[in-house]
Amino acid sequence: MGSLNARVAAAATLTLCVVGFTAGGALASVAHQSRGPNLGSNVIVLDPSMPQDQIQSELNAIAAQQVPSQFGTGRYAILFEPGTYGSKTDPLIFQVGYYTEVAGLGAAPGDVVINGAIDVFNDQCPTAGGTCDGLVNFWRSLSNVTLNITLPTTPPTYVPATNEGATCNNMFEYWAVSQASPMRRVIMNGNVSLQDFCNEGFVSGGFLADDEFNAGAVINAGQQQFFTRNSDIDSWTNGVWNQVFLGDTGAPATAFGAGTNQYTTVASTPVSEEEPFLFTDSHGAYNVFVPAVQRNSTGPDYASGTTAGTSIPIRRFFIATPTTPLFVINAALALGQSLILTPGIYNLSGTIDVTHPDTVVLGLGFPTLIPEKGNVSMQTANVPGIKLSGIIFDAGPHNSNALLAVGTRGHRGPSTYTASDPTLVQDVFFRIGGAEPGQATDSLVVNSDDTILDDVWAWRADHGAGVGWTDNRADTGVIVNGDHVLAYGLFVEHYQKFDVIWNGQDGEDVFFQNEMPYDPPSQAAWMSSPTTDGYAAFLVTAGVKTFQGYGMGSYSFFNQGIPIFATQAFQSPDRPGVQFNDLLTIFLNANGGSGGINSVINGVGGSSTAANADTPVDVASYP
Repeated sequence: MGSLNARVAAAATLTLCVVGFTAGGALASVAHQSRGPNLGSNVIVLDPSMPQDQIQSELNAIAAQQVPSQFGTGRYAILFEPGTYGSKTDPLIFQVGYYTEVAGLGAAPGDVVINGAIDVFNDQCPTAGGTCDGLVNFWRSLSNVTLNITLPTTPPTYVPATNEGATCNNMFEYWAVSQASPMRRVIMNGNVSLQDFCNEGFVSGGFLADDEFNAGAVINAGQQQFFTRNSDIDSWTNGVWNQVFLGDTGAPATAFGAGTNQYTTVASTPVSEEEPFLFTDSHGAYNVFVPAVQRNSTGPDYASGTTAGTSIPIRRFFIATPTTPLFVINAALALGQSLILTPGIYNLSGTIDVTHPDTVVLGLGFPTLIPEKGNVSMQTANVPGIKLSGIIFDAGPHNSNALLAVGTRGHRGPSTYTASDPTLVQDVFFRIGGAEPGQATDSLVVNSDDTILDDVWAWRADHGAGVGWTDNRADTGVIVNGDHVLAYGLFVEHYQKFDVIWNGQDGEDVFFQNEMPYDPPSQAAWMSSPTTDGYAAFLVTAGVKTFQGYGMGSYSFFNQGIPIFATQAFQSPDRPGVQFNDLLTIFLNANGGSGGINSVINGVGGSSTAANADTPVDVASYP
């Protein structure tokens, strides 16, 4: 074994110095990477000395490729070096499409200033008669910049499909996103709308964290649900079904019930740690900054001027591409390196093993991991402080027991975990079907104590490739076995049994968005017991003594032409230590749907069916 280990170590050392290109059909780039590591051709690094017309052309070319590419293979990270881009007379305006990360490389969000707009809207919107529906505006991100919203003197107009003859101006910054589209560490100066032109169509929830909104309003418009954490809000206008605020300054007060905006506001975040990010220092050297743990926090972590934390030089990271052999990645991790996954699709014949405490695994440009042989794509050890962020986990052609396993179940000890150094799972997304056929029994299994889930979307696809009740098989999206696990912004949809199973003690979930599976072929095929119709979306199991939930919604949209019912959306033991605040259910399919959810939690709360479609049924507190 000694000679084999030596060869593995030598291979890892060699690969640390040589990184190749990434997959995805990279476009010709005007960017340069002379002062940084080779991150591959799909990481586009821009600097303010470049002519703006060339920057604009580059950004437009990427958008043209990625905006319509919901299930495509392209992956991009667009990184802005510190400086100012665009001006009042010549603003920089561009779209962010699928699988595109836009981020500043400053140590603080004020180090990269963009005068213009960074928009997300449906690809049909600029065309007269387009639908402007944003329900599938997934898998994109914006972070670590200051955006001074600057628009042309004469904004482009749009003729909406549902109001022919009228026109709308592109007057705001539009961030019309649904799940898996986080905005972090952004200072926004001006009005930002979370829905498209003219408030048309639907959008279905996003995630804001560590942001600052100045000199304008956050216009919620038709967002069905939205989650905002540790941000500074100048003004938030209106709400729909489930707007949740955690540790925000300027957030609206809780107002939950009939005739209100359905706001849930929690004053402070009990324990948080912002996402690690890539930045360049005063010498132009690349580093990764890991923010410090915060307790009982409100507002952005840079509000005092600086962010507490640790800077890690890039040399301590192994930089992988989709062509890097798995054994080389694992050898680097075993040697104590952290890991950067550059953009692309990683077909894995085995498991990426993250074994060292405080390892950072940072995805750039939504790298996507696919297990080829029914394996788990990534497994972490029972050690503290591992940080995982910016990764998509797809199911593969053979059923996997899980796609990501955080810790190993059953391992306990006084030094195994520590609350002062939590494990982080941030902006991590799971898909069963959609992009390609796939199956997985469970998507995310959390065995580690003291873990923070911060923006997780687990999705059994309802459209795309390999979709069907017997095709994209998947039991459960998230299973929590660890104690002291905190979930902030949890989106879990369409799984065939319980979407979430919570076994751990002293857990907390703030914001939950769920749709039950659309496609059970019969009631008999979807029963959690002989006397219980369907499966609850969120199950807190009988042995749990303490749990807190805030702002949690479950929706049904049964579309098989037959009545399908769930007895309840939430199921939990009845004991004082297990508490819920602001729960709701909604029936979505008013035209052609049948069935629904018979109660909100444990038989308490009314039913949501076609008889009261698109109307929230609320339970303000339970028990």
